[in-house]
Amino acid sequence: MAVTDAERDAMSRALALAAKGPRGVNPQVGAVILSPAGDVIAEGWHRGAGTAHAEVDALSQLAPGAARGATAVVTLEPCNHTGRTGPCAQALIDAGVARVVYALDDPGDASSGGADRMRAAGVDVVAGEQADAAHALIADWLTVQRLGRPHVTVKWAQSLDGRAAASDGTSQWITGPVARADVHRRRAEADAIVAGTGTVLADDPALTARDGDALLPHQPVPVIIGSRPTPQDAAVRRHPHPPLFYDTRDLTAVLADLHDRGVQRVFVEGGPTLASAFVAAGLADTVLTYLAPVLIGGRRLALTDIGVGTIAQARRLTVDQWLPLGDDLLVVAHVTSEPEGS
Repeated sequence: MAVTDAERDAMSRALALAAKGPRGVNPQVGAVILSPAGDVIAEGWHRGAGTAHAEVDALSQLAPGAARGATAVVTLEPCNHTGRTGPCAQALIDAGVARVVYALDDPGDASSGGADRMRAAGVDVVAGEQADAAHALIADWLTVQRLGRPHVTVKWAQSLDGRAAASDGTSQWITGPVARADVHRRRAEADAIVAGTGTVLADDPALTARDGDALLPHQPVPVIIGSRPTPQDAAVRRHPHPPLFYDTRDLTAVLADLHDRGVQRVFVEGGPTLASAFVAAGLADTVLTYLAPVLIGGRRLALTDIGVGTIAQARRLTVDQWLPLGDDLLVVAHVTSEPEGS
């Protein structure tokens, strides 16, 4: 049976409800319950880990038996596993829902299968309604499910000859104001911003996302990696979010902990040592390189050793975008291959 106009409108509403939920360990999901006549009788969305899933949130607004014969419109396939909450597929079956329309299949090994469970119970199930919009809403969460860790963007600014700083260590500013504004906009899109202790001690960065002197509405959580202590009066300690400190060189362990905290997007701009470590470990998913039309020379390279001893080991990238920013140029690329023998 084709999706009705009422169901299509309900999916648009469910997507809007889903966007109210927080980004985190669980996906943003919205649900709308329609009566057999096509009228909205309940709405719900997921409010974070440990709270009711969207379908159960909507069902909780109805009296016992009120959902019998109804249609549930959900942005993600109802889950099929028991975690902090029970399986939503079974909750819909128990409520007597006759039809379920959802946008995206659940990608989880444990949580998928809800559609088959409901069909086996006699529920009419339709998948794929407004799938593109639903995918766009939770694209970061889906990426985390695929990678098993947060998505990592590694950013650096460099001169045309590949230097990140002059011989005396000065680096402010290689790029111009338009490029720096673009960096802050991209910081605001991340959940966490990562720097090494060397950068913190040398530059005392605030690690905030700003529009001029004003803080942008969303601020990434500052993450400091390294064994050297951060001074009590460091600018990062005045960040709107308390910094997270990791006294380790195990970047995989850092990302695992950030994953457990619900971080989906990590923005690394902690200097050549840290950027090189993420690239060398194969943990750079996106690379942002801001190229300034200046020549500096010297030994302070934007990247140091990344484990490439011969050209066959080079990290191959695909350029997604060449973006002029004032006098500078931003190269946005993603990794397309690991070095031979990796």
